[in-house]
Amino acid sequence: MSSEQTVAGGRETSGKSLLSRRDFLKLGGVGLAGVAVLGAPGCGGGGEGSGKVVLTSPDLESSIRLLIRRFNDQHEGDFQVEYRPIGLESQDYFDRIKTDFQAGGGGMDVVVGNVPMTAELAGNGWVLDVSSRFPEGERRKFVEGPMRSATYEGKVWGVPWMADVGMLYYRKDLLEKSGFSEPPRTWEELKEMAAKAVPDSGTRYGFVFQGTSNESGVCNGLEYIWTHGGEVLDGDRVIVESPESVAGLSTERSMISGGVTPRAVASYSFMESSTAFLNGDAVFCRSWPVLYSVAGDPDFSNLELDQVGMSQLPVDGGHRERSGCLGGWNLLIGASSQMQDEAWEFVRFVTSEENQRLNTLQTSPLPTLNTLYDDRQILEEVPVVALCKAALQNARSRPVSPYYSQMSRAMAGQFNHVLTGASSPAEAVETLQGELQQITREGE
Repeated sequence: MSSEQTVAGGRETSGKSLLSRRDFLKLGGVGLAGVAVLGAPGCGGGGEGSGKVVLTSPDLESSIRLLIRRFNDQHEGDFQVEYRPIGLESQDYFDRIKTDFQAGGGGMDVVVGNVPMTAELAGNGWVLDVSSRFPEGERRKFVEGPMRSATYEGKVWGVPWMADVGMLYYRKDLLEKSGFSEPPRTWEELKEMAAKAVPDSGTRYGFVFQGTSNESGVCNGLEYIWTHGGEVLDGDRVIVESPESVAGLSTERSMISGGVTPRAVASYSFMESSTAFLNGDAVFCRSWPVLYSVAGDPDFSNLELDQVGMSQLPVDGGHRERSGCLGGWNLLIGASSQMQDEAWEFVRFVTSEENQRLNTLQTSPLPTLNTLYDDRQILEEVPVVALCKAALQNARSRPVSPYYSQMSRAMAGQFNHVLTGASSPAEAVETLQGELQQITREGE
């Protein structure tokens, strides 16, 4: 199935029926974090055997509770896993994790981290090198991009659990009404299509995305830079100040200045952009695969599923490589854990083919095992997996650095300044070049 194929047919997904509004907020990385505590039966959790699991992925709370029950049933009389929720947004959660590690680890056994967290946690020695536990033959079973995200300086620090990638959603019906049979391949085509489809249909906006000054805005800004041939780092060297980066951010800014996108998109995160699209107020929307899970659900959406199309993100006119931002979650083991063998047993259980398959069928996240992209039942019941297969293969990781959290804040600020008009694209990349170089120097 090609990445250009549209989502159609009004499928009732198993994951869709399990989603609440609270769950949907979590799916876009704006929701909750959580804790998994490994300990002996009857201990009640905490102490030397405690650990954390971030719950900010598609229907993750439902997923982790189900998998913990399955694991505990199989290990009754041996050791158990206990779950406690922590209500923090993703970046705040990461700050909390770092604070706990700096204070000695806090008894953390299993940490589920957003993919760019891995290098920083590994670089500071806070998570366990699992290379010897995770042989090359096992690693090859995982999709390449997510597997790379668990690797830093030639060592493996975790196991990919759930994958994510930036995608372009579009109103298939509105494009057809305006005479377009395919989604846009370039950003210019997107603007041209939006300019015709908006007046033809009376839709409010041409395009919405996540432009706010947080991690969502970072992912979107990087996608514009990448699809214009730019990059932020070359190894440890900062190279963001380039004509390609300027061109990418100029295209992002042009969405507002050209009237394709509302000015308010500079404050849009996942929920605001999703709401605009699901309400029927936008022709195009950049979002994550989870949006498909609710696109035809009347509890969330004014749209029918057969009105919605999905493709890889556009590129610039020079036909650069298509590059959506890699998202998702890796399972990591705390270096200070007193139960590392038990923690590894739980990690392998959760990321096994059987349990990833169950998780995908129940809650629709993208799996991280290659075989599941050819699984007949998954392809029939969760077709978003096939639609995202090529995009996931083309997905790009955010800058890999032990200082990523500081770099992320700098990028979020400068990308947002471009959207608000506070800085020109050239000024933003010049400032960002200096800020990132300083972060790197101070960290050495």
